[in-house]
Amino acid sequence: MLEHHFLFRSFIGYEAQRKRMLKSAPAGPLRTFLSQPFPALDTPFEDIEILAVDFETTGLDAVKDKLLSVGCVDVTQQQIKLASSYHAIIHTQGSLQADNVTIHQITDDQKDQGQPLADVIAQLLERLAGKVMLVHFARIERQFLRQACLELYGMAPPLPIIDTLVVAKKMLDKSAVAYDPSQLRLAALRAKYHLPDHYAHNALNDAIATAELLLAINAERQQALSLQQLIL
Repeated sequence: MLEHHFLFRSFIGYEAQRKRMLKSAPAGPLRTFLSQPFPALDTPFEDIEILAVDFETTGLDAVKDKLLSVGCVDVTQQQIKLASSYHAIIHTQGSLQADNVTIHQITDDQKDQGQPLADVIAQLLERLAGKVMLVHFARIERQFLRQACLELYGMAPPLPIIDTLVVAKKMLDKSAVAYDPSQLRLAALRAKYHLPDHYAHNALNDAIATAELLLAINAERQQALSLQQLIL
């Protein structure tokens, strides 16, 4: 009950922030995003409008590091809408370090021909309007998107998020059985729910993989989840 009360207050906070920021938001993608109310907290799982999102970055510091690529896909009525898939490599200054190229398979030539950050964030915010963002390990997407909005628009919007890592952690914590934190990695959780291996460290692939994981978690439960049980 206390947990639900906290979630309710948090969600009301999101709505209050959205309405307040809308008054001063510049015309364009950020205002479009803020113009749409967030889904109600009691929305059942099958009715939640979700955008699964993944970022590939040069590091973990949203201020010092750069966004390399963005991938996203719509999840509607418990279906992943592959036709809605979006993937963009972002143009950044300077050369990439060798480990970035190895991990993300994005070369200097590719990022030099990438899209401007402003165009990619505009596309993402327009896609997110009225939806909840789905990620695995929210720290990256939340911090980098907020930082990008600060740089582009001078303000960082509230971001209601479903994090499959947090959802899975809550379930493991309730089992009262010790577990290794590595069990919360995306690949490990997908294996637990009998999902196939996927090509990791590609933003669109990881976004789709996260969407599949959330659907698998919900399908295993006897009682369907609601937004209140999922949102950060």
